[in-house]
Amino acid sequence: MANEILGFDPFVELNAYRDALRQLVEGGWFMPRDLLPSAVAAVVIPLDLIDNGPELVIQTNLPGVKPEDVSITVAGDTLTIKGSLNQQEQFQGASYLRRERRNASFTRSISLPLAVDAEHGQARFQNGVLTLTLPKSEAVRPKTIKVVQETEKP
Repeated sequence: MANEILGFDPFVELNAYRDALRQLVEGGWFMPRDLLPSAVAAVVIPLDLIDNGPELVIQTNLPGVKPEDVSITVAGDTLTIKGSLNQQEQFQGASYLRRERRNASFTRSISLPLAVDAEHGQARFQNGVLTLTLPKSEAVRPKTIKVVQETEKP
């Protein structure tokens, strides 16, 4: 019926496209499972934000990144971590059979839930993990008010 109205059968055409796509994928050009992890890894660096009483602690995994290739800024309530990963060419003249590790740059910005004293912040690397410690601003730290007993006046 569709063949008589349209002059072709759309289901036959769709099957041909499906078969062509299957051949492309199975032919080894790429697999969808290979694309997703690299695409996601290039966009998002995971981090943890911890309220540690008097300070906020931010931890993020940055394997292979050198401390001098990382920039941390706090502007208002926004924390931004920028960096780059530069892979060195180790095998001159060799042919790569698969190459997924590349030079990459990243940026991650988050809104901090409260004011911090960025002037006294500290950042350190250990085993590929960046730990950033930001003391809370004096204005948002809890204050203790001492209660005193008043004596009655005669």
